[in-house]
Amino acid sequence: MNRQTQAAVLLLIGVALLHGALTDLYLRYVKEGLRPLLLAAGTLLVVTALATAWYEWRRARREERGTGDGTGDDDGTGDGDGTRGHAHRESRVSWLLVLPLFALVLVAPPALGSYSATHTGTALQQPYGYAELPAGDPVPIGLVDYAGRAFYGHGRSLEGRSVRLTGFVAVTPSGTPYLVRMALNCCAADAQPVKIGLTGNIPPVLQPNAWLEVTGRYTARRTRDPVNDGPIPFLRVTVARPVPTPRDPYDETWNN
Repeated sequence: MNRQTQAAVLLLIGVALLHGALTDLYLRYVKEGLRPLLLAAGTLLVVTALATAWYEWRRARREERGTGDGTGDDDGTGDGDGTRGHAHRESRVSWLLVLPLFALVLVAPPALGSYSATHTGTALQQPYGYAELPAGDPVPIGLVDYAGRAFYGHGRSLEGRSVRLTGFVAVTPSGTPYLVRMALNCCAADAQPVKIGLTGNIPPVLQPNAWLEVTGRYTARRTRDPVNDGPIPFLRVTVARPVPTPRDPYDETWNN
């Protein structure tokens, strides 16, 4: 791969990073807090690509002035021994490196959903503490936060409160409906599900991967995840309604 091709590939990668970071596309891959790093990396790649192209253009101009006949190339493509075509073939093949990049930009994969949730054990872990819930009823709360309060806090901070939370639907082979949110440490590669069971006023038809906003109250009912024997608390649903997929489908509100 010659330097012009290297510069072009760097430019495409940098532009793709900037495109993803300036839109919500990057949220399919990494958590929201990494956006500044993606912007910095994309900018650096674009600047490097432009600097490389400028350097190569200046070098070619100097060689033209120095030789006058264009036969002084140091890349071995002008000696008439067939290496010119070989260099061109290498350049064409090198462009295959950008095909995965176009695939990621043009055909962005969906966020992890019910299949991953039902085949991966819950990642719920005991939090270090619980912040005081804000005033109002129902109180909006993260799914991971509710699960921690319900199981490890035994629902003490939830007593007498109605809560509202959002997640996607997963249904176990036995027919138990779960509301799930995938929690991230860094990126989608390490995403793990946190699940709560649903009981009470559940819609008669639940479509896996459909997003629901549910309002309900704490119940002491709980079970164990059949995948890893992890804890799964329940929520007694009073109202459930479908909602669009949120801008950020992953839940970052958890701690190791």
